[in-house]
Amino acid sequence: MVSIISLGGSIVAPDEVDTTFVSKFKKLIVAYLQEAASNKIILIVGGGAPARAYQNAFKNIVPNAPNDDQDWIGIMATRLNAELIRASFVPYCQDPVVTDPSAAIEFGGQVLVAAGWKPGFSTDFDAVYLADRFGAKTVINLSNISKVFTADPKEDPNAKAVDAMTWSDFRAMVGDSWQPGRNVPFDPIASKKAEQLGLKVIVAGGRDLNNLRKILDGQDFFGTVIS
Repeated sequence: MVSIISLGGSIVAPDEVDTTFVSKFKKLIVAYLQEAASNKIILIVGGGAPARAYQNAFKNIVPNAPNDDQDWIGIMATRLNAELIRASFVPYCQDPVVTDPSAAIEFGGQVLVAAGWKPGFSTDFDAVYLADRFGAKTVINLSNISKVFTADPKEDPNAKAVDAMTWSDFRAMVGDSWQPGRNVPFDPIASKKAEQLGLKVIVAGGRDLNNLRKILDGQDFFGTVIS
C-alpha cells in the first residue's frame, strides 16, 4: 500500500531545518515501513522558510516581481528540503528526488521523495498528481495547522475548527487562484484536481507524530477530512 504525505516545509524548516523533528519523523516512518514490505510512502516536501525568505528578497529587489519567477524560487527551496529528506531516508529511499511527476519514475525502495514541479501551483498539486498516478485514494497533508477552520482564526474570532467538509465548501473558502507563497490549508489548484479525482485529503498537524501514526494505521485521529 502506498501512502501519500504532503510534508509541509513549515514543519521541516520553520526558520531553519528542524533536525529534531526530522529525526523523530524518520524514526516513525521507518518503524511503519519495517512492519510490512508492502508499506510504501511517497513524501512530497514543501519549501518552508527558505522559500519565503528568498521570495521576499526577490520582491524587495524587483518591484512587481513576476509570479512565475517567485514560484521558481520557491520550487528550488522545495528541492533543497526534499534532497535533505531523501538522503535521510537512505537505504529505504533508493531513487532520486522526483521533480517531474509526469515523467518516468523509478520506485525501487519503500520511500520516494518528491519536490516542486513547475510554476502555477504548490507541492500539494504534486501530491495529488502522484496519488492519482500510484492509485492512492487519500493524501495526508501535514503542516503547521491541526485542523481546517471556517475562516482565518487570526482575523475572525468566531472561526470554528471542522472535522469534515466537502470539496465544494472548502473550495468556496480558498477560491480558485494560486499566488506564490500563499498560506492556505490546501492549494486551490490542487483542491480542484483532488475534487475531480474523488480524492480524500486529511489535513493534520505535522508535529503530532502519534496522530500521524493513527492516520497511517486507519485509527481515529485529530484533523479535518476534505472529500
